[in-house]
Amino acid sequence: MSGSRLPSTSASEPQAAAAAGGGQVWIFAYGSLMWRPGFDYDLMLDAWLHGYHRALCVYSWVHRGTQERPGLVLGLDRGGSCRGRALAIAPEREAEVLAYLDERELVTDVYQRRRLRVSTAYGRVPAWCYVVRQDHVQYAGKLDQDRLLELVQHGAGRSGRCCDYLVSTVSHLEQIGIADGPLHALAKRLII
Repeated sequence: MSGSRLPSTSASEPQAAAAAGGGQVWIFAYGSLMWRPGFDYDLMLDAWLHGYHRALCVYSWVHRGTQERPGLVLGLDRGGSCRGRALAIAPEREAEVLAYLDERELVTDVYQRRRLRVSTAYGRVPAWCYVVRQDHVQYAGKLDQDRLLELVQHGAGRSGRCCDYLVSTVSHLEQIGIADGPLHALAKRLII
C-alpha cells in the first residue's frame, strides 16, 4: 500500500455530500489511523461515534509492550462518544483495505471489527470500527491515573516506546483540533 493522503476535511461540499450519501465504504479512525492510516483514501470527514469513547484501555503485548511488561494503547470502549475521522474508500478496495487493517489491528484479537453508524456534517454513515473486546485478557478497563502513568512510562514493544505513542497521539489530536482531556492530562505527567 502506498502512502496515504494528508489528513484533510477540505473536500468540496458537493463531493463530501455525495460521498456521505452512499457508494463509499467508510472506516472510522480515532487514533493513529487518523494521521497514519497506511492506505489511500478518497475523502476524510470529521465524525462522531456515539456509544463508545477513546481510552487507553488495551494492554499492549506487541506494539508498545510485552506480556511481561505491557504498555497501553487506545481502544474504543463502551459508553460516551468519540470524535474522530471517517475515511472514505471505493467499494472495490474494501477487501484490500480491511485485510490490511485486520493485519494491523487484530494481531492478538483484542479488537473486534464492527460496522457502526457515525455522524458527519453530511449525515450518518455506516463505518468499519475496531472496538475493544471487554472479554479479552488484554482489556485493561479503567485504570487509575498512577497505574496508567506507570504502564505508559515503562512499556516498549515492536513499534517503540509507549510514552512516545502517547505524546504523538496527543500532539496529533491537538493539530486536528480534538481535545481529549484524560490523554492530555496523562501526557503532561510523563517524565520522558
